[in-house]
This record gives sequence, C-alpha cells and structure tokens, in this order.
Amino acid sequence: MEQQVVLRGHLIDDQILSRVLDGIGRLGAEYEIVKFTVGRTRQDSSEALLQVTAPNIKVLSEVMEQISALGAEPVKALSACLEPAPADGVLPKRFYATTNLPTEVLIAEQWLAVPEEEMDLALVVAPDFNRVRALPMTAVKAGDQIVVGEQGVRVSYPARESGEHRFRFMSSGVSAEKPKGPLLQQVVAAVRQMKNAGKKVLLVGGPAIVHTGAGPILAELIRQGWIDILFAGNALAAHDIEQALFGTSLGVPVCGDRAGRSGHAHHLWAINAIRAAGSIDAAVVSGLLRSGIMQACVTHQVPFVLAGSIRDDGPLPEVITDVLAAQEAMRKQLAGVGLALMIGTTLHSIATGNLLPARVFTVCVDINPGVVTKLRDRGSRQSLGIVMDAASFLEQLSRGLGQ
Repeated sequence: MEQQVVLRGHLIDDQILSRVLDGIGRLGAEYEIVKFTVGRTRQDSSEALLQVTAPNIKVLSEVMEQISALGAEPVKALSACLEPAPADGVLPKRFYATTNLPTEVLIAEQWLAVPEEEMDLALVVAPDFNRVRALPMTAVKAGDQIVVGEQGVRVSYPARESGEHRFRFMSSGVSAEKPKGPLLQQVVAAVRQMKNAGKKVLLVGGPAIVHTGAGPILAELIRQGWIDILFAGNALAAHDIEQALFGTSLGVPVCGDRAGRSGHAHHLWAINAIRAAGSIDAAVVSGLLRSGIMQACVTHQVPFVLAGSIRDDGPLPEVITDVLAAQEAMRKQLAGVGLALMIGTTLHSIATGNLLPARVFTVCVDINPGVVTKLRDRGSRQSLGIVMDAASFLEQLSRGLGQ
C-alpha cells in the first residue's frame, strides 16, 4: 500500500520532518523523500513530498493518522468522513480529536477553516455543510454531523512571525538548572512586545503568589496595565482578600510577626465578609476591600475567572463551582491573548494550557519541576518552564517592566 503526502512549514527548525520520518518507521512502514525544498530564510517555509509504503492498509491508516497530526497531507485529499452523533453529549466511535494547531476540513471539495484552535474537541459540520466548528463533547447534540477519522483533515503549524527569534528561548523547554537572568529578561521583552502589538497578557495564578508575599507585586502589575486577564481559583482570591482585611495569609502575618490564636480562621472570616457584602465587586464599591489583587482587578476593570474545586472553603460568591461553566467562562476570555503567564498552580495551568491554541506563548513558573514539565509536554512548541518560586519571578518581572 502506498500514499504520497506533502509537508509544509518550518520542517527543520521545528523538527517536523524528523518526527514524521520517525513515526513512519516506528509503525512498520517505509518512506522515500521524493522532493524536498528548503526555505531560504528563517521566515520561509519548506516543503517535502514523501512516498509512504506500508505492508497493508491497517499500517498505512495508522501511519496517516499519526503523521497528519504533524501536518502531513495526502497529495490527493479525500473529503472528511461524517457520522451523526448518536445522542446528546455522545460522539461516534473514532471521532477526530482536535489539536491546538490551525485546522481545516475538506467538505464538498472545499477546505473549511476551523475558527477554534483548542485540543481535545470534536469537529461538528453545519447542516448546510459550509461551516465547521470545534466543540466539547458535552455541547454536541444528537444528529450533529461529526468528523470521524483523519481523512479530509489537515493541520498546520503557525507561521513564523517577524521577530519571533526573540522567543526562541521557548524552545529550551524546562530550565531547572539554567541561568534564570537571561530567560527572565526575555520574558520581560515578550510581555512588552505583546502589549506593543495590542495582544493581551493572561496570568494564571495560584495561592503561592499570596503565601510568598508577592500579592502586592501582582496587584501593582495589574494597576500598571501589564496584566489583562486573571484566571485563578478560590484560594488565590480568598487569601488575597485575607491579606487585605487581616494582614495574614493562611493566618500567618505577611509582615513576619508571629501568628495569632485565631489566625487559622482569617481566610474563613475573609470569605464570610465578602459573602455578606454580596460579591467582590460590591466589597470594593463599599470600601470594605481597599487593596490586593482582586481589588486591583475590579478597580482597573481587568476580567477574572475564578474556577472552583471540591477543596474550596466558602467559596467566594464569584467562584464558578460548575466545572463546565468555569471552562466555558475561561474559553470566552481567550480572544486576543498572545502570552500566558502560569504561576504556582498545577491544575489551573494544565487546564488553561489545554484551552490555548499553539500560537499563544506560555511561560509556566513553579518551584516543582514536575509541574512545568507537564505544561511543556502538552504539545505547544511555544512554551517555557522556569523552576523558581512565585515571589522571585514576579519581583524580577516587575523590576524588568519598570525599567
């Protein structure tokens, strides 16, 4: 069994060609490079024509399924296969699961671009066959036409933008023992460039930001306009408000004094005070909440999404306890985001990473190397993991942006 496929993009720099060839050989097929045209500059795309030979149709199908995720397209493309969803929230077997890369679907001899770039969704074709959307399985309705298999689907890596060489530190992966200074300088440059380009900076934060004493630094970054959107859980907001109202975090005075007898209840008292006020917004308007991260978000109209978990105390009124509703609220805030800073939160970072298209640069900062490795492994070529504590990172980021 034979099939000719074509690859286009930055095949050498992004190691796409080598990954495709490795995948073909690993699955028991053979390849011949029929034609290979290398781009003359870093911004130019390369193109390769490959002849794939497999011992049987099963192996060829497995090869095509794997290499299509890397952008390989059959020279003679066939229209996508469609099957109806058997029930609400249920997809056909072997439905196509999206990546975070730009995707197109061949329907009635026309390539239709998928407007959403998010991994692990289903492709739903409109009844008039002139549109295709990527939807989570929970949003699929019985009878929706779903793309099944890899046939008629093609993905591509984002085009290399002018000046992207500034972000080549992203390809260095997890920097557990590398000098942090040069990397942090480039993160500062990335934030500046995104803002200058009119793109948004998203910060995904965990309570470690408050516990390590970096809450006021983040609040000031928000006030100065460097942060456009905040994703967090109940804990970051609760302990930030605890610090604003009682000067403690987890009952420990931020100023370094000894904890009082009732310190363990301070975060509960803080949550209760906000619930009594009706909302975080109402607490700011009334003058109850006069400082902190959440106060900065409200006063400077920075949207935030607080997603709840089963561990939450309270929770605060704005916390979304329905995980699907929280996911959708986060999804709605991602338009225009060019850079995501993920600091001190494992689950929120991974959840946000799964929602982001590959063209969004991500920087994950955590004291635990395992966390930043997971983010790197999610599949984005434009990601960096820095192993350091939240306070040190935010201090140096603030210092660099203030210069």
